[in-house]
Amino acid sequence: MSSLEASRDLVEQLVRSILTQQLGNGIPGNGLAGPAKPNVVANISARHCHLTQEDVNVLFGDGYQLTEMKRLYQATDFAANETVAVVGPRQRMIPSVRILGPCRQFSQVELSFTDSISLGIDIPVRLSGDVEGTPGCLLVGPKGSLVMPKGVIRAERHVHMGTKDAAYYGVKHLDRMNMRVDSPCPTTLEGLLVRVNPDWKLEVHIDTDEANCCDLVHATNVTLSRA
Repeated sequence: MSSLEASRDLVEQLVRSILTQQLGNGIPGNGLAGPAKPNVVANISARHCHLTQEDVNVLFGDGYQLTEMKRLYQATDFAANETVAVVGPRQRMIPSVRILGPCRQFSQVELSFTDSISLGIDIPVRLSGDVEGTPGCLLVGPKGSLVMPKGVIRAERHVHMGTKDAAYYGVKHLDRMNMRVDSPCPTTLEGLLVRVNPDWKLEVHIDTDEANCCDLVHATNVTLSRA
């Protein structure tokens, strides 16, 4: 074998080796198989509340445990059978607000802007758990009532994702993304807050006002992109 043929064989082996590595790594944009595009699930986060075990005791009786009605898309959470009434400062009330479990270290009520107008509460847009300086309300349960001094918010639109999804989109925890909704009322929702946790599945949460605005129920496609 001539030196030229040997060199050509070596080059071919190197090229095949590189192509095999690229196929295995799934490098995007090279025409080869890349990582699969994540399936974007967009759900409507209707009014609900999170409660501490201490507040559950007051509202439902000492030692009461929330009972599961159904698991949510994020398997760590569930919608409870139990509900409470939320009363605003003008004695206006929203009955049967669903409790989400399990119990948390803080109590919080999440409403839409329309709900806040109905109750007469001026609520801020906040990340879940950021309740300092927020208004409160009266909660009424079957065994008692309590005044929440703070914790009524309009939850900031956000997207849950795992670490692989974050890597796919090139984002990190607390970054911002936009969501395009193709529907009879096509809309782009901007500034979704990214929340990353290894145990989470890819899921967008918007409230009922936002969902009605873009007619999410009749959407044919939703697409996420970096802001």
